Amino acid sequence: MRTRLVTVLLALIAATLAIPGPVAADTQGGASLFGQIRQPGDDDAGVQDIGITVSQDGEQVGEATTDSDGNWEVELPDPGGYHVVLDEESVPDDYDVMQVPAGAERDVEVREDQRFAVVYRLAPAGQGQAPASPGESESDGAEETGDADGSGSADGDGEGGVDAPAAPEGSGMTGEVVSLTLAGLLFGLIIAISSVGLSLIFGTTRLINFAHGDMVTFGAIMAMIFSGTSALTSLHEPFRDVPGLSMLTNPFVVATVLAVACGGLLGGLLERFLWRPLRRRNVAMIQMFIVSIGIALLLRHLLLVVFDANRQKYVQFRIQDMIEWGPIAVTPRDLSIMVVSVLVLVLVASMLQFTRIGKAMRAVSDNRDLAESSGIDVGRVTVYVWVLGGSLSALGGVFLGLNQSVYWQMGFHLLLLMFAAVILGGLGTAYGAMVGGLAIGLIAQLSTLWFSPQLMNVWALLIMIVVLLVRPQGILGRRERVG
Repeated sequence: MRTRLVTVLLALIAATLAIPGPVAADTQGGASLFGQIRQPGDDDAGVQDIGITVSQDGEQVGEATTDSDGNWEVELPDPGGYHVVLDEESVPDDYDVMQVPAGAERDVEVREDQRFAVVYRLAPAGQGQAPASPGESESDGAEETGDADGSGSADGDGEGGVDAPAAPEGSGMTGEVVSLTLAGLLFGLIIAISSVGLSLIFGTTRLINFAHGDMVTFGAIMAMIFSGTSALTSLHEPFRDVPGLSMLTNPFVVATVLAVACGGLLGGLLERFLWRPLRRRNVAMIQMFIVSIGIALLLRHLLLVVFDANRQKYVQFRIQDMIEWGPIAVTPRDLSIMVVSVLVLVLVASMLQFTRIGKAMRAVSDNRDLAESSGIDVGRVTVYVWVLGGSLSALGGVFLGLNQSVYWQMGFHLLLLMFAAVILGGLGTAYGAMVGGLAIGLIAQLSTLWFSPQLMNVWALLIMIVVLLVRPQGILGRRERVG
């Protein structure tokens, strides 16, 4: 009976969060064109002071000059077609603009609130006519698979969802369905990784951890901080050309591992110094729920102070070429996210199913009192659950930041869908969170075939409600005896 009441409470919270509110003023504009011009043969070094001009219908609407990292961006007044010109006179004498595939002038079509990446490549002087290297995209530009609405706003309404990778030209409706299915799987895997810990924490402690979304943000921001440190760059330099070690010592890979460790440490500290003392004092669950809201607000605004309100991208993955297999088009970054996510979920499932601590976690989740009377150290298991939950939420945050962008409310905006995944899959079961996350991601993305993308979360919640009407315990939950 208690589980049903909690399910209803979570559903009400999710419905409340789904109601659109007033959108804060957008401090960074809507649609824009951007790019990064790098030195040939060295993707880590940008070329400074190259001029870019953007015009529409013969009238100039903006211009930009590359900074020390080679980055540039021009905000656009409206969606539509634009003509982009790179000033070849501003290119250093050591380089030429690659004329294949597109040269210095581009025509692009930009949607509302979209950040569109215009890819320019340089070649050593005299080699600008050389063909593009194998595997490089032949398209004029590549859309940044960033925020759900493609915007770079600091506080826009792009929460939830991922941009579907562009379907290969000429693939028609089939290509669009495949593209959205791929985006749904990607988004569902991110939700699943982030929500497994949320479900396990509820199963072992009966606590609705409202701060879980901000633990997701914490992981993404820690990876951003670590990946920008000179120490990790110095660590990578000796192994840059060593197969295997080059990837393992990559600054972003090491930063991700450190961020996951920090997420686990945060979860363990919260359990050891906050939740355990509150439980020992027999604090009522509703009061602990309110405390979790307070922790969420505290952590969120601490991250705002440390990180500020601007969205940022992991610089190593700002622009990538698409890999195409028939109707499937995906960036190496998104493919890596999906592969690693599947591996992590398989490892977590195997740990829960076959290891001693995993079986103890499931036992405590099923019946805490019975597990304790059977000799299981419930306190130790609960700490492990919080460490695991914190680690997985941090990893989910890194993946979400990779696919979209990193900003201080990203986890809070994902919290609604994490709740939906946990409820749909079955409260307290990690496997249910995995299944629920995949279902929510697929439903949200595929709904955009027929309805506005702004309603994608609404349809996911409606499906959740329909499933609960038929099966109140969720997809993998167990029916409780009453009386």
